[in-house]
Amino acid sequence: MAVKQTAGREALGAFAPQFAELNDDVLFGQVWSREDKLSLRDRSIVTVVALMAQGLTDSSFRYHLTTARNNGVTKTEIAEILTHAAFYAGWPKAWAAFRMAKEVWAEDNAADAKAKHQNEMVFPIGAPNDAFAKYFIGQSYLAPLSTQQVGIYNVTFEPGCRNNWHIHHAKSGGGQILVCVAGRGYYQEWGKPAQELLPGDVVNIPVGVKHWHGAAPDSWFSHLAVEVPGDKTSNEWLEAVDNTVYFKLRQQARRPEYGKTESDTGMGQGVPEKRQGGSQKSDLS
Repeated sequence: MAVKQTAGREALGAFAPQFAELNDDVLFGQVWSREDKLSLRDRSIVTVVALMAQGLTDSSFRYHLTTARNNGVTKTEIAEILTHAAFYAGWPKAWAAFRMAKEVWAEDNAADAKAKHQNEMVFPIGAPNDAFAKYFIGQSYLAPLSTQQVGIYNVTFEPGCRNNWHIHHAKSGGGQILVCVAGRGYYQEWGKPAQELLPGDVVNIPVGVKHWHGAAPDSWFSHLAVEVPGDKTSNEWLEAVDNTVYFKLRQQARRPEYGKTESDTGMGQGVPEKRQGGSQKSDLS
C-alpha cells in the first residue's frame, strides 16, 4: 500500500518544490511503499537507527519513532534496538534517542494499564465521562449498567483522578452506594480521615454528607455508583480536592475496621461494609 505523505509540500512546496516532490512522491510514495521487498516495520527500524546514528533526535526522529510504533514495533523491541545500536552509534546518541522513545511509547504504557484494569473486572470501563469532566481532576470513564428502577453506573478513574467535593441532596430518601470492583481508591468525608478502598468494599453515603472519592495516585480504580431512590434528588458540586492533601493520602489513609459499629470506629456515617460470602445485603436486594 502506497504511503501518502504531504509533509514536503506543506513545508517546502513553495520554497523547494523539487525537493518536496522527491520527499513525498519518491521517498515515501515509492521507496517506503515497496512492502514486497521490505515491510513497513523493518523500514521503520532501519530509519530510526540511521537517524540515531547521525544524532538527529529532532522532530523528524520523533515522527519516525511514532511511525515505528504504529508499524508494530513494541516498547521492548525499541529498547533492544536502541541498546544494540548504542554500541555502534555512540552512547550519548542512544541516551538522546531513549529520552524521546520513552515519551512516544508512554502512550502504550497507559493503554496497557487500562487494558489490564479492564481484565480485572466484569463490568465495562465505558466511555470518557465528558459530561461531568469539569467536576473531576484527571480522566474518568462512565458505563451505565442500569437506568431503570435504580440507576447503577460503573465509574472508572485513571491513576490520580478524583471527583470534587460534593453533596447528595434529597427531600426524602436519596444518597448513594459505592461498590468497589477493581483497583485501589479513596473515599473521604469532610473533617474525617480518608479511607482506602479495595475490591469488595461498599460505602453507604447518606444525603447531606460532603465527600469525594477517586483513584489512588498510582492505581486505576472502579466502583459501581448506585443511586438510592428518593424525592427531589440532586447533586451539589463543590471545590476540587487539594493536591497537597491528596498526595499525602498514601501515608494517612486507613482501612476501615470491619465488624465494628460506627460508634466503635468514630467514623460515623459512610463507613464501608465488607461483603460476606460474595454478597451484600442492601435495599437493592
